[in-house]
Amino acid sequence: MAVFSSSEFLVPFGELLPDWAVIACDQFTSQPDYWKAVREQAGERPSACRITFPEAELGSDEQARIASINETMRRYLDAGFFRRFPDSYIYVERTLLDGSIRRGAVGVIDLEAYDFSADAVSPVRATERTVVERIPPRVRIREGASLELSHVMLLMDDPGGTVLDSLTARRSELEPVYDFELMQGGGRIVGRLVSGADTAAFGARIAAYERETAERFAAEGRAPLLYAVGDGNHSLAAAKTCWEALKKQGAGSDHPARFAMVELQNIRDPEQRFEPIHRIVTGVDPALLLRSCAAICAPGGHPVAWYAGKEHGLLTLDPALGELPVAVLQPFLDRFLLEHGGEIDYIHGEEVAVRLAEKPGSVAFLLPNISKGDFFRGIAMDGVLPRKTFSMGHAQEKRYYLECRRITDE
Repeated sequence: MAVFSSSEFLVPFGELLPDWAVIACDQFTSQPDYWKAVREQAGERPSACRITFPEAELGSDEQARIASINETMRRYLDAGFFRRFPDSYIYVERTLLDGSIRRGAVGVIDLEAYDFSADAVSPVRATERTVVERIPPRVRIREGASLELSHVMLLMDDPGGTVLDSLTARRSELEPVYDFELMQGGGRIVGRLVSGADTAAFGARIAAYERETAERFAAEGRAPLLYAVGDGNHSLAAAKTCWEALKKQGAGSDHPARFAMVELQNIRDPEQRFEPIHRIVTGVDPALLLRSCAAICAPGGHPVAWYAGKEHGLLTLDPALGELPVAVLQPFLDRFLLEHGGEIDYIHGEEVAVRLAEKPGSVAFLLPNISKGDFFRGIAMDGVLPRKTFSMGHAQEKRYYLECRRITDE
């Protein structure tokens, strides 16, 4: 059985879609006006904003909000708002802010193959450290839900691009499911149905990818890493937690909650952009911090630029301590701050980090881009990456809640 597979999907009828699809719940957490505008646009029309819970609003009348979400899901199902697509995938083309098109395929993963712990050796793993405190609120939302919506973006490492190319080549023959402009500047999204013989053919492509990837890792003596969670890991961790609870209650192996909806993307696609997140350390003695860095440096190692006031230089981090620079730097900074005090923040953009480092008692560390060819290998070698290692595109380019899937056995 493949780890990534087809499922039955529910998609609102076309006239509902522009007001239905809303961005991932973990975006715009400090901008309540964004979510207010979403609700105002939806008005009284059916919308995913009524069956999801933005993190910006967690903690505000949570119990009543979750009860309303569950009741609204049941009402939407009873009202017949959805088109039903059994045993399918959905091929997605998303136009990004710069006009490029990011491709993906919506399917489900087997949660039995996923582990979000730091030392996981499962076929599906988190890319960054999971903050366990963020899981319980998501569990409370999911455990009584009849529908699943997903903003999870799952990455595969397919250098030849053959998996998604097989759908791109047939795009004109695939039935359109949706084609519309996403609200609040999210760009255009087009979804096409992969069903019948196309489901079988694409499933065979997936099976071949999983088999070949597993064989490659086995040849290196490592547990296969088939897929890495690029975005939405805490929601996926909540799905895993709920499934483990259902198993203890006697749920069978064919229960729909054993699986979780994701959009599969290829890390090697040129439209798949990874931007490093830099570190700014404040409230420290810059000279002491930089001298202490000698403990993690080695000639010819990973290059990381530093800035402190008007001074700057280059560290070469010891590759024996980690396959990726961030896996060497972040643990060291955590230890230093624990011992000497100070604070750390995570910054998008080199210019911003350098400017912040001009303040007294501050040091900026500029991390290089992560090579796509090293990404899976780095996780396999070092385990999950430190939190805030990379960003996948801009906030508006995150996945929107759109397709639904039943996760109860009723």
